[in-house]
Amino acid sequence: MIKLTRPDCPYPNALDNGNYKHPLNKAALKKANYDKCMYCESKISHIDYAHVEHYKPKAQDKYPELEFEWTNLGYACPKCNNNKSDKFHDDFPYIDPYSEEPSEYFLPYGTLLLVKQGCERADLTIRDIQLNRPELLEKRLEKITEIQNAITACFRTSNQVLRDMALQELTREAESDKEYSFFVKALIDAHTA
Repeated sequence: MIKLTRPDCPYPNALDNGNYKHPLNKAALKKANYDKCMYCESKISHIDYAHVEHYKPKAQDKYPELEFEWTNLGYACPKCNNNKSDKFHDDFPYIDPYSEEPSEYFLPYGTLLLVKQGCERADLTIRDIQLNRPELLEKRLEKITEIQNAITACFRTSNQVLRDMALQELTREAESDKEYSFFVKALIDAHTA
C-alpha cells in the first residue's frame, strides 16, 4: 500500500444526484491511483473492472450518509473491495492511503505485508482485506523475482558506470505508477543502501 492523493471531485453534480460511480469521477480516482487498487497495489483495468470503494461502508447500519461523500470514495480491485465488504471497526479503522502514510504502519518483507510496531489497525487492514492472500503473494513473488534477477545482473558487471546506470533505470520500477511499488522499493533499497 502506498500513499495516494485523492484529486478534487471533477463532477460533484453526479454525487449530488446520487451517482458515486460516474465515469468522470471514477476516471479521476483511476488516474490518482495509477490504475492500481488502493489496498493491494494490483493493476486493475487490464484484468477486471475496478470498483468505486467506500472506505467507510455505505450500508444502512454503518455510514449511509457517506455514500455520496467524495472523501469516502476510493478505487479498489474487486477482490479487496469484496473482502472488505461492509466491515469497518470504528475503534480501529483501516489504514486509509488517501489520508495516511501507509509506510508508517506497514513493512514489506519479501512478498508479505507485515505490521509495524504491533499496530492493530494495520493488522486488521491486512486480515480483513486479506492483503496476504495466496494469489496476491504469487503475483508479488513474480514481480520481486523479476526485480531481484535484474539487480543481480546489475551487480555482475565490474563497470561502475554501467552498474549505476542500470540501477538508476531499475529504480523506475519502484515509482508509484508501477504494480507493487511498495515491495519493489523495499527490495531495491535493501540492495543499494
